[in-house]
Amino acid sequence: MKETTLCYIERNNEYLMLHRTKKKNDANHDKWLGIGGHIEPGETPMDCVLREAKEETGLLLLDCRYRGIVHFRSDRWEDEEMHLFTATRYAGELITCDEGDLEWIDRDRLLALTLWEGDKIFLKLLRDGTEGFELTLNYEGEHLAAAKLNGKELTIGG
Repeated sequence: MKETTLCYIERNNEYLMLHRTKKKNDANHDKWLGIGGHIEPGETPMDCVLREAKEETGLLLLDCRYRGIVHFRSDRWEDEEMHLFTATRYAGELITCDEGDLEWIDRDRLLALTLWEGDKIFLKLLRDGTEGFELTLNYEGEHLAAAKLNGKELTIGG
């Protein structure tokens, strides 16, 4: 099982999003995501998210806040434990990312992007200010088949 981080950097009413278009054999190809990546041996989730933010965006996060954990389960991809963060303060200038295109997206437009269905659940939790949550997402292919928030089944729409 892989362990990763994901961070949504906020500016005014926007999130910095990464449109994953540049990597080959990418399970996230053409999806919009926050910033993050694989936790390396010896790293904590916080170490990882700070490193990934600097590598992918050029930004040094000054107030990274742990929000929750997402258990990603799939019949197609390796299981994943994803540590979710937000940040509102940073230093530096945006750089070009070798994984895709970085763009500031208004929070009200986020759900219209090409996202994983489960991402819409935790993006709503972030928007509502929820902290310390545990979300389990079960996928069949790219279809969200089931979800649990803090151990309780969620109704999956559409």
